[in-house]
Amino acid sequence: MEEAIIDGVKKGESLEHQTNVTDVNDEFAYLQRNEFTSEVFKIEVRNLGYFGIGELKKLLRNKLKLDMSKIKSPTHKEFAFVCFRSQADQQKAINILNGYKWKGKILRAFVAKASADPLQKKRKEENQSEKQTYPANKKQRTSAEATCPLAGMPYEEQLKQKSSNMEELIKTFKGELTKINKSASKPLEDFKFEGVEPSPQITGYRNKNEFTVGKNSAGEIVVGFRLGSYADGSVEVSEVDHLPHLPDAAKWAARTFQQLVRHSKYEPFNPETNSGHFRQLTVRTSSQTKEIMLMVGIYSSNLNANDLEEIKSELINYYDTRSGEESQFTCTSLYYQDVKHREAGQMVSPIEHLFGATHITDNIDNLEFRISPLAFFQINTAAADILYQKVIALAQPQLHSTVLDIYCGIGSIALAFSKHCKRVLGVEIISTAVNDAEYNAQKNRVQNCKFYAGNADDYIQSMVKEVVYDTAPGEQLDLIAVVDPPRAGLHNRSIAAIRAAPAIKRLVYISCNPERARLNWIELGRPESKQYKGNPFFPKTAIAVDMFPHTTHTELIVLFERQMENLLEENSKKTEGNSVEGTCAIMFQLIREAIISTEYGAIATTEASSMIKTKTKTKTNDALTANTSAVFFY
Repeated sequence: MEEAIIDGVKKGESLEHQTNVTDVNDEFAYLQRNEFTSEVFKIEVRNLGYFGIGELKKLLRNKLKLDMSKIKSPTHKEFAFVCFRSQADQQKAINILNGYKWKGKILRAFVAKASADPLQKKRKEENQSEKQTYPANKKQRTSAEATCPLAGMPYEEQLKQKSSNMEELIKTFKGELTKINKSASKPLEDFKFEGVEPSPQITGYRNKNEFTVGKNSAGEIVVGFRLGSYADGSVEVSEVDHLPHLPDAAKWAARTFQQLVRHSKYEPFNPETNSGHFRQLTVRTSSQTKEIMLMVGIYSSNLNANDLEEIKSELINYYDTRSGEESQFTCTSLYYQDVKHREAGQMVSPIEHLFGATHITDNIDNLEFRISPLAFFQINTAAADILYQKVIALAQPQLHSTVLDIYCGIGSIALAFSKHCKRVLGVEIISTAVNDAEYNAQKNRVQNCKFYAGNADDYIQSMVKEVVYDTAPGEQLDLIAVVDPPRAGLHNRSIAAIRAAPAIKRLVYISCNPERARLNWIELGRPESKQYKGNPFFPKTAIAVDMFPHTTHTELIVLFERQMENLLEENSKKTEGNSVEGTCAIMFQLIREAIISTEYGAIATTEASSMIKTKTKTKTNDALTANTSAVFFY
């Protein structure tokens, strides 16, 4: 499959394969390519004061009708960078924003300098400080140090270190929340951390791996893990055969794909010049069925239609041939993924099925799950069983409870809860994952789960309304929210929606990045404000599950409960000294006001009714009946 090279260009290679870069070591050479117009047409907006990214987006897009591509803003600063796709849009924004009055401040807007290429900037700084490149004898980081730095430590010691890290993080969080909300002091005294649950499987546990196609320090083509980030000045890739947390099936996939790339006429992707084609390989494996799904990421910006068809045919022929070989492993599902700069509003890189099955199957808690290529599924299947048991134990669902599964993926949490509660409503932004969730519910004969495809920020309130409106008068309402967001955590809109829903009394937060999630926890516990309406949530119990042995990461589950004492105490004081009828009228007037202000309709009257009955005993019944009708009318 080798071809002759003429003047650095492969014979028969189309001109689209060539990249016009004058000086690869120039910090701004990347601007000569057309992939980074957002940096070329960037402005800086000053004197913004305290602002949220969401409200600034609304101003720019909705009110001022500016066609921006993104906003970049340093934390706790009064300025922001706004990027556009053309010089005309850039100039229009400057003309409108410069001198514009917003929130009592006069804005300043002007052209901003493009950011330097972080890789070239890092190398330039190192060259200037050392007057030379890396010394030949300098020890480079290994893939084990980059991906599983605790592998040399006994597993018991790993658990102790992770437990200590979680305790320190929780201590920091408690101090931060106490400063922001003084009423959190007492509840935080009872907040307990129950340690780290070990993983039943500590080697070969990762059922999904994303490998990079690149070159090692010797210039050889490698399919493996990056040894550092581009911003840190590293593009080197290292092989993965010796890593303990990868299953043999994933290692086989990386090794065989590496052979394909080394013999192909198409090149590995080069992030320095945005040239080349083979960019990444995503591998999903199932320990239950031994299925192997491969998703090949191709950088297609410099390929024409014929090139793409040739690459796809090459992939199909290669894995079709290998499936006939006598091997312990076989590719059962093959996808092509178009990996390039995403268009505005594009959430994921598009995929195309090439070969074999469209899904793989795995099991958690005696439930069978169909998994599509882009769907989220817990990375450690064996430990996921323990994780879900702990989540259910903390949530304490009753047979009359309803669970909101926010970021439900393929429905694994929803189905785990289904036999412990009345029903589950789930929401997920990836529509194919929702299709999987519906299929999985049917496959496992679960009939009390319902799933929505959409942005969680937009669906939380409507799901709460559905639950509340479907709750008959006098029927007990117990609404539990379970969130398992991406590493970046919950969007502030989701936090605001949860806090503004008084029917949600308990919240279970599952995080694979507790350090980042800590910021969400603080927002959940802030005093009520214009942004966050409704009583705050305070943490009750936390427990970690080691989903990632040999790494520094762990999964943390935190149970939050809504603060109710102040509301009930205030209501109690208002009812003291009143007649039975007067007490009921006051209580239901409070409920009516809550209904109107939150737009949730008939919110939980059970607690108020119970409180009235305790104070007035049997005389309450007539007044309660009369006022209940009035409340549900609203």
